[in-house]
Amino acid sequence: MPPPRTRGTALRHRLAELRGPDVPAKALDARALAALAANPGCERRAILDGAGVNKAVLAEALGSPSAFGQSQFAFMRGNAFEARVKADGGAELLRLVHEKLDPGAEPPVHAHVPVLTAVGPEGRAARTALALREATEAAAWTLLDHPMLALDVAGSPAFLEPDAVVVHPDGSWTVVEIKSFPMLDGSADPAKVGAAARQSAVYVLALEEVAARLDPVPRVRTRVLLVCPKDFSNLPTASAVDVRKQRAVTGRQLARLTRIEDIADTLPEGTCFAPDRPAAELTAAVESVPASYAPECLAACELAFHCRDHSRASGAVTALGRSLRAELGDLTTIDEVLAAAHGEAGDPDDPAVAALRRAAELRAEALAHLPEGAPCR
Repeated sequence: MPPPRTRGTALRHRLAELRGPDVPAKALDARALAALAANPGCERRAILDGAGVNKAVLAEALGSPSAFGQSQFAFMRGNAFEARVKADGGAELLRLVHEKLDPGAEPPVHAHVPVLTAVGPEGRAARTALALREATEAAAWTLLDHPMLALDVAGSPAFLEPDAVVVHPDGSWTVVEIKSFPMLDGSADPAKVGAAARQSAVYVLALEEVAARLDPVPRVRTRVLLVCPKDFSNLPTASAVDVRKQRAVTGRQLARLTRIEDIADTLPEGTCFAPDRPAAELTAAVESVPASYAPECLAACELAFHCRDHSRASGAVTALGRSLRAELGDLTTIDEVLAAAHGEAGDPDDPAVAALRRAAELRAEALAHLPEGAPCR
């Protein structure tokens, strides 16, 4: 007889059914987790990411292809730069870590670079945890090249692969993020640095879960090393980035996520997001999961164009931005907002309704004093 199905096995089977039996799972990376944490109320993204659905392929099948993603040229340039940074056993990378984060320690002359190969993401995560424990006990400079970390997200494991993790002689751990955008005169594009910091914060959270299983618990540094090309060259330079704020926000937002199994239990029987399904059936499956669209999604989610179209069609105020949505309280559609402003609906004691009516009165007064035939702007 087959072994009894455990709760975790049942969830993985359910997620495979949602993804499509013959569709391979897409790994959930730190960039996707950071975007998910920025919009924890979006159950649609949570279940799709948890099930390993390729949202870019899904958007194409829905007729709303996304321009979100990295160009092939940028991908190749990033790989070439990373290879240069890690050449010679990571000598230059470790020098930058020593210079920017731990100048009081001994210089990393003879650093250890353990082999982290194993079968499957679970095996690699276990091998990484063992290498981290051994490096901490050895009290010597150690470079972990592309380690595998596991992080529990809404009841489902996500396997993450940072560019590098460095173990210091004092046993502390540092996340290293390597990016191909330039650092000009010691500073880089603030938006890109912010995105890298949020991504690194996810790695810090995952490392903290590994550290918590050791005794004594090693210190996971909240200052990460961001390595970029210097000026317009291909020479590496680096900057220490404090991610305490991003780590706190990301951890809090991930904790707020509805458990994936709870979302799956609310879906209609037979729901499947396989891209080879008929368009009408696929659209119905996607729309069966509540979404929380905002214009910020356009820079972070492959389904943003699809969700934007449906948000506009339903007149949802979220299409106008999260800040405006927060100001309007219980008014969730543009029709409700206009009705409240014109005095046709809404509680007059509601501050949002009162503000809308006052704004409508001011607008009417301003228009009444315009000369006849003057354009209204």
